Amino acid sequence: MKRAANSRPLYYSLESKHMSQTVSDDFDISDRQFQLFRDLIYKSAGISLSDAKRQLVKSRLGKRLRHHGLKSFGDYYDLIMSNTAEVTALVNSITTNKTDFFREEHHFEFVANQIVPRFVAAASQGMPRRIRVWHAGCSSGEEPYTMAITLLEAMDGKGSWDIKLLATDIDTDVLAAAERGVYDADRASTIPNAMLRKYFLRRQDGENAFYKVKPVLRDLVKFKKINLTDDIWPIRSDVQFDIVFCRNVVIYFDKPTQQKLFAGFARVLKPEGHLFIGHSESLLGVSTAYESIGHTIYRLPDAGLARIAA
Repeated sequence: MKRAANSRPLYYSLESKHMSQTVSDDFDISDRQFQLFRDLIYKSAGISLSDAKRQLVKSRLGKRLRHHGLKSFGDYYDLIMSNTAEVTALVNSITTNKTDFFREEHHFEFVANQIVPRFVAAASQGMPRRIRVWHAGCSSGEEPYTMAITLLEAMDGKGSWDIKLLATDIDTDVLAAAERGVYDADRASTIPNAMLRKYFLRRQDGENAFYKVKPVLRDLVKFKKINLTDDIWPIRSDVQFDIVFCRNVVIYFDKPTQQKLFAGFARVLKPEGHLFIGHSESLLGVSTAYESIGHTIYRLPDAGLARIAA
């Protein structure tokens, strides 16, 4: 089947919105214009861009200029100032969304082998059979779907459980892809075959195979746009999470923003809840509210909330 040139692919491909981009020299960006966009991006998304990111800004925002038929970055900035809806497109263009199924697999092994047995033991003592997980910066959905698979597999044969995953991102494009839950064969290649057959439906799009998440998996995950730098997150005040994943997100934030973010996570984590961050990230010099377990896994002690700065 031949697809029309402008139609949307049925699946989420490795040729995602940034991986296939080439640097454009069609537009020049002045020092002042670059600083204006840096300030706007920081204010809108908390992303701190160094001078070294000038070419990245030029390349990615150049697509927005061509989309609107504009001739300069000054014209594009004026458009944003008169049309705040374009800020969403700006943020979507700048954010990077590299992820895979079972990425940093040791995190999911820890959940299955260490955290789940504690849930089961607590349930045997009368505690609620309920698990709440937040994936902050979920990108195109591979991480929360991997967690859903991990929990379903680990809980198999251990009774009925109330499992809910909140998956959030600031990028509305990747959230839409995550909600569709459809991935091409390359994207799905890191999923073990038995799990792929169990939790995904295989479909054919011309010569290309793709895989769609089954309802048993999809129904566990709620996708929502949340800007992590907002002072108040749109999360119910009575909700506390057993697990928070925020991996490869804070590397784009400056230290004050990181400090604010991890203090916020401590407020929504249950005592003795777990925080998972990316392999290149650390809480050293950022937060003392958590105990390090190793391998970028942290635990909030019972007294953790009392140590959070007001």
